Amino acid sequence: MLDMKFVRENPEIVKENIKKKFQDAKLPLVDQVLALDEENRAAVNEANDLRAQRNTLSKQVGMLMGQAKKDPSKLAEAEAAKAKVKASADRLAELEAKETELAAQIRHIMLQIPNIIDPSVPIGPDDSANVEVQRFGEPVTPDFEIPYHTQIMESFHGIDMDAAGRVSGNGFYYLMGDIARLHEAVLAYARDFMINKGFTFCIPPFMIHGNVVEGVMSQTDMEAMMYKIEGEDLYLIGTSEHSMIGKFIDQIIPEATLPQTLTSYSPCFRKEKGAHGIEERGVYRIHQFEKQEMIVVCKPEDSMKWYEQMWQYSVELFRSLDIPVRQLECCSGDLADLKVKSCDIEAWSPRQQKYFEVCSCSNLGDAQARRLKMRVKGEDGKMYLPHTLNNTVVAPPRMLIAFLENNLQADGSVTIPEVLWPYMGGTQVLVPKK
Repeated sequence: MLDMKFVRENPEIVKENIKKKFQDAKLPLVDQVLALDEENRAAVNEANDLRAQRNTLSKQVGMLMGQAKKDPSKLAEAEAAKAKVKASADRLAELEAKETELAAQIRHIMLQIPNIIDPSVPIGPDDSANVEVQRFGEPVTPDFEIPYHTQIMESFHGIDMDAAGRVSGNGFYYLMGDIARLHEAVLAYARDFMINKGFTFCIPPFMIHGNVVEGVMSQTDMEAMMYKIEGEDLYLIGTSEHSMIGKFIDQIIPEATLPQTLTSYSPCFRKEKGAHGIEERGVYRIHQFEKQEMIVVCKPEDSMKWYEQMWQYSVELFRSLDIPVRQLECCSGDLADLKVKSCDIEAWSPRQQKYFEVCSCSNLGDAQARRLKMRVKGEDGKMYLPHTLNNTVVAPPRMLIAFLENNLQADGSVTIPEVLWPYMGGTQVLVPKK
């Protein structure tokens, strides 16, 4: 959400940014919100004038009523002054109601106007215009056929999607045995990886209030992703970023505590409405998964430095698991409305001979802070809005697709990278079940 003062002073910049995001249907919102803002400021000014007049009139009424006790001829004048006070109070009540209504209308529109993207963001209408920046590790395609990922898991008796379908429907799964252990090993390794980078480990609430949802994501994303708890003001989180950033709602953060660097574990729940849909046989896009996340709350001048550091952590982690990856810069049309800049880390799939997304790193500027009324108190006593960033550490079982494909051997076994040995009880190779 942008600062209303910025929109008021820079309407053309805001409109040009909307055009860069290929959201021309939102262009009228700028003029609409400016008109509402002007009307609201006029109401505020009139209300302030009435409050000042009311104080003066109230004093006059008191004085005139006192005089009327001695001189009855003053009573009519006192009553006239009292009528003015009442009329002023009635008008003030109207204006205050109008201010409340206008403020709600302004906020509704401001929540729809996208954040100003960073000048470095490539311009394009959708993810087809995303730009590969660099690759890490050599993508290899072995000389043997690689089965579909659920077939690999099934060879270890490690997944049962039929049973999950009977119990919960499409988009769910049972992981079992070695595959379930591998799933948890990856999460534990990712947790310790981030702790060793100086991040504080957290386990957050898995349900959050509606005002927190509104604060951390756009309305469009909310409707496409979030599960609402019937009869409660609670939503299941789609990622722990939601509750981790929500932790700071309405808070004043001492500047000396910045940056706040947090890594959080949670299950994640997503409707996954949209073009991609839910696969019936795979675990690439599902309704429920687990994730280790990284969150940073920092000074505005430090956010781009943290953005660069965070996606590099993802690269380092995936390379330690012998998985080739690339960094893909997200174009303007592929950025969610709150994001200033974002990139995906994509893992190599030797079966498909292409890369697919496993991490998403985003700088949201001060948008979430403004929505959630997060503030930082500087050493000089002045308040300002911090910047917030988030990035996936790992999100199995999706990342297990890349892990299994890149570590699969010709005999169907899967090698375990050395960094995972302690988390797998010393197991170095997974052998298929007969």
